[in-house]
Amino acid sequence: MIIKTPTHYFLVSGASEGFSRLNAFDGALLRAGIGDTNLVKMSSIVPPRCELIAPVPLPPGSLVPTAYASITSDVPGEIIASAVAVAIPERSEFPGLIMEYSAQGPKSEIEEMVRQMAIEGMKVRGRVIKDLTSIAIEHRVKRIGATFAAVVLWEKEATE
Repeated sequence: MIIKTPTHYFLVSGASEGFSRLNAFDGALLRAGIGDTNLVKMSSIVPPRCELIAPVPLPPGSLVPTAYASITSDVPGEIIASAVAVAIPERSEFPGLIMEYSAQGPKSEIEEMVRQMAIEGMKVRGRVIKDLTSIAIEHRVKRIGATFAAVVLWEKEATE
């Protein structure tokens, strides 16, 4: 079965401490509101005419196309951050572009970097940006921490 082309997208983020790196990552997914789904990591294209919506509850266990950035650290006191940006072109027949970035450092720097990456990606494609949206999160590590930021693509039902 092929996943249908999504019609909508939304941005989420979360941060967490955990028993292990994987537990910290799992906690960040839960805090982002998508921890009980199966993420299908995708490359960074938003289908043409896809619309930004507020996050919606996803069916548990569903396959969810997602472009995301994440980072984990076990260095107490370290600040880590993750961010994603979505650039939508003026011409609706063209696809949009998602950029993801995570690193050590404050949220403001990581978010500015990912926004510049999206601007550059659209420039290389020769597309004028109509809208640029981003989300970022930071976390100061206590023992083992993780941050996660994502663009979730979804085919919104008429009843949602």
